[in-house]
Amino acid sequence: MTAELSLKMSIDFTNNASATVKVCFACHGFEAAAAFVDLRAGDELSVRIGRLTPEFGSFPQRSDPANHRTNDKPLPYDMGRMLHRSDWNEGILPAPWVDNGVELLGTWFVGSGRLDYAAYRLSGPKGVVHEASDLNFVASRDPSQYYVDNNSEPVFGGRLSGTADLDGDGQSITLGASFMTGRYDLDRQLVFMIAGADLVVNLDAVVIRAEYLARRTDMAIGDDPATRWKYGPRSDGTYDDHFLKHGFYAEAEVPIGRVDAFARFDGLLRFGNVLSTSTLSSRSRLLRYTAGAALRVTDNIRFKASVESYQFNDLPDELALHFAVATPF
Repeated sequence: MTAELSLKMSIDFTNNASATVKVCFACHGFEAAAAFVDLRAGDELSVRIGRLTPEFGSFPQRSDPANHRTNDKPLPYDMGRMLHRSDWNEGILPAPWVDNGVELLGTWFVGSGRLDYAAYRLSGPKGVVHEASDLNFVASRDPSQYYVDNNSEPVFGGRLSGTADLDGDGQSITLGASFMTGRYDLDRQLVFMIAGADLVVNLDAVVIRAEYLARRTDMAIGDDPATRWKYGPRSDGTYDDHFLKHGFYAEAEVPIGRVDAFARFDGLLRFGNVLSTSTLSSRSRLLRYTAGAALRVTDNIRFKASVESYQFNDLPDELALHFAVATPF
C-alpha cells in the first residue's frame, strides 16, 4: 500500500512576477517538488529560476496522480512503482523530474494553434561513485543533494511542441520533441543523452497519447572489467562503454458518463553489457499491458482500478492489480 500527496501554493507579486512552492510525499518521502520564481515578459518569453520540473515530454505535465486516470506512470517515466524496478533501475527519466536550474520558456500563437518552446540548464542526474555504470536516481532526489551539483557541471536540454486546435471546444492535436544531455559522474567523464517524441490527440470521444524515449548512457569500464561485467569483451577485445535504453507507451482514454475507461501498452528495452550481479541480459525486454477505469464519484473524488500484465524476457512474468482513490482539492 502506498500514498502520494502534493500541496502547492502560488502567489502573484505583479502581473509579471510570481512564485510557486510545492511539497510532495511519495515513495521518496517528503520532497520540495517546486520552489521557483517566474519572471514573465509576455506569452513569448518567461524565465523560471529555482527548483523546478523542466519541460520534457508530455506525461510530466500531468504526473500528479489526480491528473492522470491510470494508477501508475508509463514505464519510461516510472518512479518506484514498476515491478523489478531495482533490476531495471527505473525507466528512462522518472517523472516528475525535479531539479535546480534556470529555464526559458514561452508560447507563440499562430493561427488556430500555438508553438511552445523551452530551454534549460540544470544540476542534472547524478552518479555518486567514480566508476559509475548508470544514473543514480535515488541520489539525484536525496534532500542532502538539493543544493550541491555532484560534478559542478550543469546539463542542458529543451523542448519544442506544436498544437493545432481542431475547434473552439478543446479538441486538438499536439506533437512534441524533447532532449537532455550532460555528464553525470563525479569525474565529468561519462555522458548521458535523452531524446523523446510525443503525440496527443484530444477529441471529445477519445484521448490518445503516445511517447517514445531513448537514453544513451556511458559506463566506466573499470580497472578489472573481467569481474565487473557479466559479458566478456567483443571480438576486438574491448568492452561496451555505453548502453542504450528505450521506452515507449501508447494509451487511449474513452469517457463513458462518470467513467473513464483506459487501455495502455508500454515497454522498456535495454541493449548493452550489465554488471556481473545484474539479473538482466545484454538484450533485455519488458512489455506491459494495462486496462482499467476511473470512476468520478464527485468533482473531487475519483476511484481508479486497473490490471497489468508484465512480460519479461529475463524474469518471470507477473500480474498486478491496482486500486486507488484520487482526491484533487
